[in-house]
Amino acid sequence: MTLHVALELGGGRDPADIEALARAAIAAEEAGVALVTLADEPVGGGVRIEAGVRAAFLARRTARIGLAPQLHVTATEPFHLATQLASLDHASLGRAAWVVGAANTEEALATIGRAPLDAAGLRREVDDVIDVARRLWDSWEDDAVIRDVPSGRFLDRDRVHHVSFEGATFSIAGPLITPRPPQGQLVVLGADALGVTARLDVALVGGGSIGEVRRRAELARAGGAPLVFADFAGPRPLPELLAALDGVVDGVRLHPAAPDDDLAWLSTVDKPPLRATLRETLGLPRPENRYATSGRETT
Repeated sequence: MTLHVALELGGGRDPADIEALARAAIAAEEAGVALVTLADEPVGGGVRIEAGVRAAFLARRTARIGLAPQLHVTATEPFHLATQLASLDHASLGRAAWVVGAANTEEALATIGRAPLDAAGLRREVDDVIDVARRLWDSWEDDAVIRDVPSGRFLDRDRVHHVSFEGATFSIAGPLITPRPPQGQLVVLGADALGVTARLDVALVGGGSIGEVRRRAELARAGGAPLVFADFAGPRPLPELLAALDGVVDGVRLHPAAPDDDLAWLSTVDKPPLRATLRETLGLPRPENRYATSGRETT
């Protein structure tokens, strides 16, 4: 099998048991899993650690595996979202990703005093937040930090840019408060049902059959997604099913009911090797900075 493997570690696991989460992530790394995703919801009772914080905890306890928390565009302020993810990429030395969440229930949005969006408004919100996050990650050029001791300058202000973004429900001047992430742009994953595949690096597609997965994968690629992962929310798929998906999709995301059993099995399966950054592991190029050519946004 030449498919990349992602493993969901957020669901079915007590988020307060952070050490158990670390053990699972380390075991996944040892099994050659490309990345782990960490599901989250804006609401929840009891002790709760947000997915971005859990990912930050794992950043220095792992060395090669990708870390992809789910952050919701509807319940997280976009500037803070982009900053948190950029900081995660710095902390993990280039292994961060983002699973785009779009919680849109009354209960979830009541946490920030917001009403649910209609379908068109939700799609626009997802599109706007991904767009501005990518712009903010580019707001510092790669060589903006100069550390020029004789002049006492830490950075070249001409290489740090305002993004001046106007969305449907928010505006952001920028720039970001952290330098450009090591990967340039984090790997952005999201469900094909969000309707923004052109904004994604990895589209997650479901389906009850190989034919359905193939159809949705083809649509996602046509919509602009560089990579497509089949998203299995049920029991572990049989090896024969994964073999049949080889060439149909680029990877699979598993939601294991028994992570230890799945990791023992996955450790025996051939997978693409883990590289220094998640983009390198997935074969995604490091994007050029849109502001770098002349200090103005390129089209």
